[in-house]
Amino acid sequence: MKNPFNIPDPEFAEQVANYPNPIPSRTSILDFLNKENKLLKQETIAMKIGIRTDEEYSALQHRLRAMVSDGQLMVNRKGGFGVRSKLELKQGHVIAHADGFGFFSSSELKEDAFISPKQMRRLMDGDVVLADVQPAHRGRDKWDAFVVEVVKRAHSTIAGKLVMESGVAFVKADNSKLGDIMVPNEALGRAKQGDYVTVSIQKYPEKHHPAFGEVIAVLGQQLNHQLSMQLTIVSENLPNEWPKAVDEVRQHIPEQIDFSQLGPHKDIRHVPLVTIDGADARDFDDAVYAQPTAQGFKLLVAIADVSSYVKPGGVLDKEAYERGTSVYFPGRVIPMLPLELSNGICSLNPRVDRQAIVCEMHINGAGEITSYEFYRGLIHSHARITYDEAWQYIDEGQAVADWPESVTTSLIDMYQLFQIMQQEKYARGGIEFHSTDVFISIDESGMVDNIKPYTRNDAHKLIENFMIAANVCAAKYIEKHDVPAAYRCHNPPPESKVKDLLAFLKGIGLTPKFKDIPTPKDLARLLNQIQHREDVDLIEQVVLRSQSLATYESNNNGHFGLALTHYAHFTSPIRRYPDLIVHRAIDHILYHHHKRYYYTAEQAELMCKQCSMTERRAEMASREVDARLKCLFMQQFIGKQMIGIVSGVTRFGLFVQLEQYQVDGLVHVTSLPNDYYYYDGIKHQLTGEHNGQQFRLTDRLEVLIAQVDVDDRKIDFDFVAKVSR
Repeated sequence: MKNPFNIPDPEFAEQVANYPNPIPSRTSILDFLNKENKLLKQETIAMKIGIRTDEEYSALQHRLRAMVSDGQLMVNRKGGFGVRSKLELKQGHVIAHADGFGFFSSSELKEDAFISPKQMRRLMDGDVVLADVQPAHRGRDKWDAFVVEVVKRAHSTIAGKLVMESGVAFVKADNSKLGDIMVPNEALGRAKQGDYVTVSIQKYPEKHHPAFGEVIAVLGQQLNHQLSMQLTIVSENLPNEWPKAVDEVRQHIPEQIDFSQLGPHKDIRHVPLVTIDGADARDFDDAVYAQPTAQGFKLLVAIADVSSYVKPGGVLDKEAYERGTSVYFPGRVIPMLPLELSNGICSLNPRVDRQAIVCEMHINGAGEITSYEFYRGLIHSHARITYDEAWQYIDEGQAVADWPESVTTSLIDMYQLFQIMQQEKYARGGIEFHSTDVFISIDESGMVDNIKPYTRNDAHKLIENFMIAANVCAAKYIEKHDVPAAYRCHNPPPESKVKDLLAFLKGIGLTPKFKDIPTPKDLARLLNQIQHREDVDLIEQVVLRSQSLATYESNNNGHFGLALTHYAHFTSPIRRYPDLIVHRAIDHILYHHHKRYYYTAEQAELMCKQCSMTERRAEMASREVDARLKCLFMQQFIGKQMIGIVSGVTRFGLFVQLEQYQVDGLVHVTSLPNDYYYYDGIKHQLTGEHNGQQFRLTDRLEVLIAQVDVDDRKIDFDFVAKVSR
């Protein structure tokens, strides 16, 4: 095919081979924009290079976005595209600090660059900006960012508390990084002093004036569970209301399987699959079954077939992509999908027929997966089992009355398989940290009733191991067939954190066998080695803090923490969008490989970045709500003394987590026995200059609950005494 476009393209033959609607390659687009020597809008680029059809225009749009994402191009807020390297600007987002300065974070930088307080006057936390990054004078490997343009504002609405002082009204933003929003008297509506409100930003901050806004909703004055969530939803920009288009589609979601539209599938309704979840679960993604074989075990993991009901590019799909994940608060969920799907036709509810994507694995006596296959299955969950019920039967033999014998037999088989898989996990070097979660109980009035720590039993770990096995197979399957999708990747610890970890270990008399970047086996061996020590909790905490964050990537980079070369999220498509991407990839390989796939590699990369962002957003929102609810609960204990564990050490004091409620507060350094204290970041400790008294991570202290600030989500403790273990 001859190049029909207006610009030369030495790679056009490759475009023809790889795409049904070929357009100019990245190389030719870069050459074109280099010669233009100015920023051009997409419409102008399309006209000049000879884009003629809607399909070509759409392909150009995706390519330009991908080139921006990859750092080849930049785009300003007027939609003009230019060559990034020529303009020497980097795109990233602003991280504001409560003290007035900020940082510029970009995938193009190894470290965040400093933004001066003067520049921050016109910026807000989360804003996407273009910046010129230069070496700083204050130290080696330090950078300063000079913001050239705001590409996209992160916030259009702000939630917070209305304050009136000397006739001037402003909203103290719930997100302290956002600063105050001025509200003219004519824009107050019915809001009054002390109200929690939502404000629409009418004018963004500039060099010589703050942001101005208009009150669009009064949320209330009495903080409770519901208001705490509403403030966080607005502050974190969480989509939480279904658009009208989604509401219209919801009315047509079926309640039962339409067998006439079922398509290719394997009927395994006779197999006694069961769901094992928490007692408060309402949406069931996964059902499991295991049975012994001559070579080991056969394991079936059946996952809700969301991809049959949520089609790419549709109304439901677009909203799910924007949400990225379900967000979990105490007593409430903001679902990624409408309840008609998440709790209805997609949920593997007990004793009803459901569609599923099944991963059938054969596992040998060493816990290794020797073979696997995927297929679309028609299943029928034989029981809905809670973790506690499963463990009660496995540990004590006490079954729920209506469980058929096939279910109890399979539970025993599953537990035997789990024990084998645990040994395989230890052998390969999978890292396992001990942790305690909390359950926040809400009473009928919307206030926190209780906070109860709970630990996981082996039923939790059983399901976790089975899901990991299916996720490994999914990653291997999509990589084998080279279909663009989303991998769950976890990189080794960064070099700087390994250096600090080694210094810490040396300081407490441990000499690990690794010197540079450890392998998962190295860390697993270390954690096993220190289980007999009194400071085991301290060492585990320091090792945990040395780890990288897991992300979604379009290329398989393995999972360090699990010691796996392949890993993808496949098992929760009801609540995570990356799992839905993986399901679509598997479905394409199984049934539609002769057709063009939905996504290009460039689109997959953009989607992975979106999924990583929405995951972080959801985690931040959950932490914010939990922190506020804990503050509300702790107000009743002001003046009381409790026992806690040091969970963090800083120059200005100790963070202490109460043993009874797993609530964190700060013991300021001025509350410690009268002395000057030196901070050692490597050893995670404070040491008194004169008395020599030391306070370090995991020390046990008695503290007095001194002050609780619900708005700022802060609890202050006063030091009482050190307590022996």
